[in-house]
Amino acid sequence: MTAESPAAGGTGNRTSAGEQMKWLYAERFAGDVAFRSAMWRELCAGFFDRFVEPDDTVLDVAAGACEFINAVRAGTRIAVDINPAVRDAAAGGVTALVSPADDLADVADASVDVVFASNFFEHIDRPTILAVMAEAHRVLRPGGRFLVLQPNIRFCARDYWMFFDHITPIDDRALVEAFALSGFAVTTVVPRFLPFTTKSRLPKSPLLVRAYLAFPPAWRLFGKQSFLLAERR
Repeated sequence: MTAESPAAGGTGNRTSAGEQMKWLYAERFAGDVAFRSAMWRELCAGFFDRFVEPDDTVLDVAAGACEFINAVRAGTRIAVDINPAVRDAAAGGVTALVSPADDLADVADASVDVVFASNFFEHIDRPTILAVMAEAHRVLRPGGRFLVLQPNIRFCARDYWMFFDHITPIDDRALVEAFALSGFAVTTVVPRFLPFTTKSRLPKSPLLVRAYLAFPPAWRLFGKQSFLLAERR
């Protein structure tokens, strides 16, 4: 019902890495664009918007196709990705920055209310995960919120490696520790939330997404991604 987000992150050769991501995700999500956009509108309206105030500044790291940031209700919206295609994916009113997520030089200290990351940390190594969290801590205002949607290897180990760019196995418990190391207080953990991937036999229907969100018992059956909310101390 979500998953395998077009995400890219750490430092390095930004041009070549960005172009590789652009090609890889264009191939991976070919023919899936309309459904994924509709799915994220349902996810935001039915779940994520509750963690965002209408006048908040929201920063989407490794924003990829900008499906979340285009759909979320917020006063100021910023999309960051190493993939240069982020400029084309960002909707009107969304500021797009081509940058690795661990070097948000264009974002001022304590200027953001909510940072969001989806299906990202499995694409980067552990030191870079901590570097991304450190940057999120820097740009968030005191009490600001970091929302993470993340494949949980405890529940999707069989299919976790089906994507070539997955390099780090991680679960909800490890993320709690990483947040603590980075100066965050985790206030919400949903170990089982969304299914692992949209590449399944389940019908691709926005109405099904809406029904799924409204029926949490289904999460315990199909959920293979975790959701965490952490606050900047």
